[in-house]
Amino acid sequence: MRMTLRALKIRAVSVAALGLLTLAPTAVAAGQAHAAVSGNICYTALPSQGRDTIRLIDAGGPFPYSQDGVVFQNREGVLPAQSTGYYHEYTVITPGSPTRGTRRIITGKLYHEDYYTADHYVSFRRVDFGC
Repeated sequence: MRMTLRALKIRAVSVAALGLLTLAPTAVAAGQAHAAVSGNICYTALPSQGRDTIRLIDAGGPFPYSQDGVVFQNREGVLPAQSTGYYHEYTVITPGSPTRGTRRIITGKLYHEDYYTADHYVSFRRVDFGC
């Protein structure tokens, strides 16, 4: 499903690039809200388990935990405000941890809108796929 969503997002971005779709209000709101996210992290700088998680998301699974893929509520309000169901969370395996640990990838509905948290939602960094 993720691959399908990403393919649809690419198409929407292509339409936007042609000037057929206006995203200005969303872009302004998201830009203002991103101030709460503590910067970016290069995809290549993620722990290897984080890159593995993103590859699993793109492939549609299988995921190691039944909680993977559930709606992320953004109760902490750190990520840009969006409607319920916009974000989903996935476990980043922590070697040696007997539980799911504290690391997660949170995905948004936009193409490559992924956030990494190593401290169980206290702070987030947006994953940058271009560096």
